[in-house]
Amino acid sequence: MRELKIEAARAALGQVTDGMRLGIGTGSTAEEFVRLLAERVADGLSVIGVPTSERTAGLCMELGVPLTTLDETPALDLTIDGADEIGPGLALVKGGGGALLREKIVAAASARMVVIADQSKLVETLGQFPLPIEVNAFGLRATMLAVEEVARELGLKGSLAVRQRAGEPFLTDGGHLIVDASFGRIPDPRALASALNAIPGVVEHGLFLDLADTAFIAGDGGVRTVGAF
Repeated sequence: MRELKIEAARAALGQVTDGMRLGIGTGSTAEEFVRLLAERVADGLSVIGVPTSERTAGLCMELGVPLTTLDETPALDLTIDGADEIGPGLALVKGGGGALLREKIVAAASARMVVIADQSKLVETLGQFPLPIEVNAFGLRATMLAVEEVARELGLKGSLAVRQRAGEPFLTDGGHLIVDASFGRIPDPRALASALNAIPGVVEHGLFLDLADTAFIAGDGGVRTVGAF
């Protein structure tokens, strides 16, 4: 599986040119991209990156990839990131690593977003992977009830669980909680995204719609390019 991630990352590296301002994603596939990018930087490639998580920032600093912040560099040329699911039209579910808020901010600030993944991430309908929903700790139960209500209105069923790590609630880099919604399938992700956006306690959700324009999908037969339409 790691070899497939490396091949997808290598294909995306071909989109990077000298002088680019890059959004750099989070997760195991994005980390393979960072390693390959660092090799190019060591060979003289000039880029500046905005990491989407503290974990990614640490790896970039360790490997010598120059970094900036979105405040210092608010407009990016390209973001390269992984995904937990890739559906029709390059609708994505992201947030398995807990960095979805920063990932979405960085993707929205980029002229282009390229997704890298192995073929197991391709699905006909989103929702097999639990949908991460980043929420404020204040009013957690009320927020979860509101999520349950909008899900019910959209005909979605499934459990909600506050993400745990080592027996404690998982905290994002922004200090928020993650609620994982196991809906099973999401036939209308746009309607669900709109409904979740209207809940005050929801900080962000893992439905990434109309953000990615290209995906490099690695499989046994090589890497194929998938467009948004």
